[in-house]
Amino acid sequence: MFKNTAHSYGWVSIAMHWITAVLVIGLFILGYWMLTLGYYDSWYRLGPWWHKSFGITLLVLTVIRLLWSLSNQKPEPLGTPWEKRGATVGHALIYGLLFVTLISGYLISTADGRGISVFDWFEVPALITSIPQQEDIAGVIHWYAALTLVIVAAGHALAALRHHIVNRDNTLKRMLRPTPPGQ
Repeated sequence: MFKNTAHSYGWVSIAMHWITAVLVIGLFILGYWMLTLGYYDSWYRLGPWWHKSFGITLLVLTVIRLLWSLSNQKPEPLGTPWEKRGATVGHALIYGLLFVTLISGYLISTADGRGISVFDWFEVPALITSIPQQEDIAGVIHWYAALTLVIVAAGHALAALRHHIVNRDNTLKRMLRPTPPGQ
């Protein structure tokens, strides 16, 4: 089952969800660790290279994921009306924070007019370079958006665990594997 149904997410949505989760957590940890590196540390240049490459990968995945979500059926949300509203707001907030974090990261990296090398396979060009103090402003936005994203994502995970443990519904199970109706 690759596509979503009214009862379950399909493998494509599930895979994109968990790859996004791993990338967000990994990028946040790497980005936070990069703040501690000294100029002569061997990772001083290598860390940002990995961070930017995986950041662009996450940006592409997020665009694909959003398009997939908009063109695919969504399973009926489970829970009380306020839980359903909270899920809708939470998902929109996560997508918004993803885009703000990723675009601000792009603006930091390209502020000097140089493009971003993605795993040395290709380069994403610097399209916007004329914003005054672009690197500094984008850096502040990037940090706070990333921090907020991780906090909201943690709340998202806790809500899924609440559905599983307290509500005893299939909210978490259907994001682990496709489930047929009635299970």
